[in-house]
Amino acid sequence: MRSSPWLATSAFIAVLAGFGTGGFVLSPGVSAAGEPTAIPDAATMLREVEAHQKQLDKIRENYTFRAVQTTRQLDSSGKTKKTETEEHEVFFVNGHRVEKLVRKDGKDLSPDQARKEQDRVNKEVLKISQPGYKSPEEKDDITVARLLQIVAFSRPRRVSLNGRDTIAFDFAGDEHAKTHGRDEEALKKVSGTVWIDEADREVSRMSATLDENYHVGFGLLASVAKGTNLVFDQGLIRNEAWLPTAITLHLQARAFLVAGIRADVDIRFDEYKKFQTDAVQQPGASVTTPPTH
Repeated sequence: MRSSPWLATSAFIAVLAGFGTGGFVLSPGVSAAGEPTAIPDAATMLREVEAHQKQLDKIRENYTFRAVQTTRQLDSSGKTKKTETEEHEVFFVNGHRVEKLVRKDGKDLSPDQARKEQDRVNKEVLKISQPGYKSPEEKDDITVARLLQIVAFSRPRRVSLNGRDTIAFDFAGDEHAKTHGRDEEALKKVSGTVWIDEADREVSRMSATLDENYHVGFGLLASVAKGTNLVFDQGLIRNEAWLPTAITLHLQARAFLVAGIRADVDIRFDEYKKFQTDAVQQPGASVTTPPTH
């Protein structure tokens, strides 16, 4: 199975939870007249985030960036027994993320490996470019309306994060909520905090912790252990595009009846560049990045 910066978090996408607001400075929002402004409720803000997603997807199409993933496999005592790194080039086509592996464990791919990887990316771009294409993740998308039926939000407050005003909410899954499918069921088992940028209505940070063991196929296919946690950060790039800046994941899991997996995964994103989207949507075409000023 091909590894990727996103594979480490794919089993945890529906598992959103957190670490609170320690270390952040609370800041009151003020109106033009200098009066404190009311904090919007979670339902309103999340619907606005959802409404802005299509616009964000269009802007992301103009960007490529680098993702460097470091995976530390841990033994039963929590000590590192193996470290692996991968570097990917990331871009978006029709709102879908595409990644190309360019380096592994500090070494460039061999010419043969690079050719096979480029062929794989070309095929993926062609598939995504087909009219009406939907990824497996899209088919299982959870709307904000459903999210609000499964997860309860509380403690709204203004928080200054990376120099910008955000609205933070704590959240926790409702164990009594009626759910359909694995992703919705997973949401019932998490609690945490989400930070939404007040000006742009984009998620700037989300922290998540799994509060109960989560089983797939009655635990025969996979099981993610209680205490697994994730922090996801986004940032405003070039004052126009919200793109990922970091993901950290502490994973405790078991898959296909094999021995338990314990790992710390750290993904850092950088080298954000604008480019002509049409270049990457043509299989075999190279990406030309215009000079920045």
